[in-house]
Amino acid sequence: MHSAIRAAKERDPAARSTLEILLTYSGVHAIGWHRFAHALWRMGLKMLARIVSQIGRFFTGIEIHPGAQIGQGLFIDHGSGIVIGETTIIGNNVSLFQGVTLGGTGKETGKRHPTLMDNVTVGTGAKVLGNITIGAGSYIGANAVVLKDVPPHCTVVGVPGRIVLQKGKRVDPASTFDHIHLPDPVLERIRELERLMLERIAHLEKAAQEYDRFKKDWETIRAEHMAIHHHTDERLTTPPCLKCGKDHPTTEHPAVPDKQHD
Repeated sequence: MHSAIRAAKERDPAARSTLEILLTYSGVHAIGWHRFAHALWRMGLKMLARIVSQIGRFFTGIEIHPGAQIGQGLFIDHGSGIVIGETTIIGNNVSLFQGVTLGGTGKETGKRHPTLMDNVTVGTGAKVLGNITIGAGSYIGANAVVLKDVPPHCTVVGVPGRIVLQKGKRVDPASTFDHIHLPDPVLERIRELERLMLERIAHLEKAAQEYDRFKKDWETIRAEHMAIHHHTDERLTTPPCLKCGKDHPTTEHPAVPDKQHD
């Protein structure tokens, strides 16, 4: 209990005194109930251990199976709705926020719940499911669903959880609880595609403008050519004559002696 109270003091800026933590923090109460239930579980009094754990759940809103192994310094912040399964193993100095589930994925037997190494933080509403290992110092973002092993010192976001390395910087969950400014690879990819699309649109608009200028210049040149050689302002609408190679303002070839085409 001493380590739980110390963890709450260190990681919760709202904590003002040891007495306040001891009397009002449901997370600390849940850990106390679990220590008692776990001791009964190890003594073989499993039915009694389950009853004690259910009493703790009734008073705290946090369900921790008496078989779960929890290290020192666990901090449960606003723990309502937290569920920790039977074969879960939690290391030292781990932080859990409300709505976290450390659960299984089916009807497996044996080790079927996750293992959280030291200094792991699991954000609000996150689900860590199955017999997987979350490496030391890793950070599980809010509402993430983690189904695969996570290496140490990584950040996981999204559904399903995707690992995002934070430029090699070590994450210290004991002092950093920023669940908002986490990298999102999906959002970053969408922004990259948006940037490429805008570049392509700008390129096409530039090409269209150049085509319009070329078309206007071509029409001006052809009009001047017709005015000079045929004394007319009518623009050429047909290609040059195949017989004489000259431009004509109409589709009909002017009547000329055949010798002119020799």
